[in-house]
Amino acid sequence: MGARHLITPVTIGAVLVALYAWVGTLELDSIEQRSLNQAVILAKAVEHIQMTVAATTLVVIIAIPLGIAASRSRNRLITPVILTVGNLGQAVPSIGLLVLATFLMGVGFQTALVGLVAYAVLPVLRNTMVGVQQVDPALIEAARGMGMTKGQILRRVELKLAVPAILAGLRTALVLTVGVATLGAFVAAGGFGELIVNGLKLNRMPVTIVGGVLTACIAFFIDWLGGLAEDLLKPRGM
Repeated sequence: MGARHLITPVTIGAVLVALYAWVGTLELDSIEQRSLNQAVILAKAVEHIQMTVAATTLVVIIAIPLGIAASRSRNRLITPVILTVGNLGQAVPSIGLLVLATFLMGVGFQTALVGLVAYAVLPVLRNTMVGVQQVDPALIEAARGMGMTKGQILRRVELKLAVPAILAGLRTALVLTVGVATLGAFVAAGGFGELIVNGLKLNRMPVTIVGGVLTACIAFFIDWLGGLAEDLLKPRGM
């Protein structure tokens, strides 16, 4: 791991230390103390990460197969339909998606998951489609000449060469999901959004600031992990 890879985690660590020191200088009232203690912050961090990981896992399961289907010339008639469905999540405001999901499913973790998945599908879907389409046709012909089946060409050639594009889309989706997960507070799904919302409602700015800074730190850390994954998993020579 080079020095450039250490800049982000070191910066995040410095921000967290500075935040801790700043909160330590404040005279917190009873309401702030109930929100800004180790147990609550750890619980909210776990909830936030759980939402992000669960939503991203579902996005991968849904978006990559759809992206592969949309990349096929034989599916050109349904490709616009796939892209339109993928675009819906970002065309509709996130809070609107959560409201619609709440009417159908009530409040809770699963409702937040629906909104997060709908919002994060597009980057992975589009990048998978573009990554597969950009594979050199000569390489595909060479693979056919070696006797590979269509499935083998897809797994061993097209998807391997599309890895950088897919990972870039996944990295974008992860960061978007971390930010949008704060809206889970409105459907009782937990996460750092509860600190932000409660701080605003109760006019307790330290609570809001802590929730916002911790959310940003998670987003930057996940983006850093995504960058490492891109460097490690991309095919050699690319």
